[in-house]
Amino acid sequence: MSADLLGRGRTLVRICNACRYCEGLCAVFPALERLREASPADLHHLANLCHACGACHFACPFAPPHDFDLHVPDTFARIRAESWRAYALLPAPAGAVVLTVAAALLATAVLLAAVLLARGPEVLFIAHTGPGAFYRVLSHDAMVTLFGLAFLWGFGLPLLAALRFWRAVRPGGPVGLAAWRAALRDALVLRNLDGGGAGCPDGTDAPRDRRRLFHHLTFYGFLLCFLATSVATLYHYLLGRIAPYPWWDLPVVAGTLGGLGLVVGPLGLVVQRRRRLSELRDSADPAGDDAFSLLLALVAASGLLLLGLRATPAMPLLLVVHLGLVLALFLVLPWTRFSHAPFRFAALLRDTVERTAPRETEDPGVLPATRR
Repeated sequence: MSADLLGRGRTLVRICNACRYCEGLCAVFPALERLREASPADLHHLANLCHACGACHFACPFAPPHDFDLHVPDTFARIRAESWRAYALLPAPAGAVVLTVAAALLATAVLLAAVLLARGPEVLFIAHTGPGAFYRVLSHDAMVTLFGLAFLWGFGLPLLAALRFWRAVRPGGPVGLAAWRAALRDALVLRNLDGGGAGCPDGTDAPRDRRRLFHHLTFYGFLLCFLATSVATLYHYLLGRIAPYPWWDLPVVAGTLGGLGLVVGPLGLVVQRRRRLSELRDSADPAGDDAFSLLLALVAASGLLLLGLRATPAMPLLLVVHLGLVLALFLVLPWTRFSHAPFRFAALLRDTVERTAPRETEDPGVLPATRR
């Protein structure tokens, strides 16, 4: 961590610990109060525990134009991005927008060339129907090999990076099953995104947006698409049922609902980012975040279009485009906002352990903090 960012983070911890005006807003400030001095790992933990709701910025008496110039959301956004770089296994390439666009174009072009070489151009302009229709364009074995490796790359690298992060921020106490359940619940409902309970904002000052709704549409849409793929895999290998499946079957229903969520959710997040004040940013690279969100929406939209036109001559080209976008998504995942999910869960897990740990006896010479 740079000396400037480390200094800003430690100054924030000292001022907020002395003030405690925002302690009722979210999980960050009680966690901050448990620190006497913040190490880089502690600052990484606090930054990933922060869900960038922005409530503290409106409540803070030391925010600009005060001389202290305290930017809590902005400081945590910078530290959060630094934490992802610090624990990543591979450095992020420069230019997230260029990387995303280049990956989408290159992956689609490579798949198109592979189909042309293996099947010939005529396969792209005729209708394919019945069981195995998709595999007449690109073989099942090729799909499984290519996308299995891409999946391991896209999800394995962020999980390994989050494991390194966990080793750095792990609390000293035991991590029991109850802590795992509580952290998972908080992650699934995004409890900290609304700023928490009774704090200082009076209901009109606190920022209001719909990021929680669009986050949920994105996340649960992705889970539904993953469910559709998993069920289709079981159908193929255990029951001998070959795709494509009728519209009422579970893989199609789950994939359709998930695809709709993955169109609306990411596009909604792009709109919400553009509506937020610049000092409430939740990332150091909003343009890169928008590019990733748009790629997610394109993956889902191309999948829905493929579903609607799968019995027509448009299916082969649509399949190549859809698979190319999916491949690009997996390739860029380690350097996108997806990486924040396991980091944030690790931060929630540490916070749960610390909140439920037995408290040490307070120094009788120190007055307890005033609780609001």
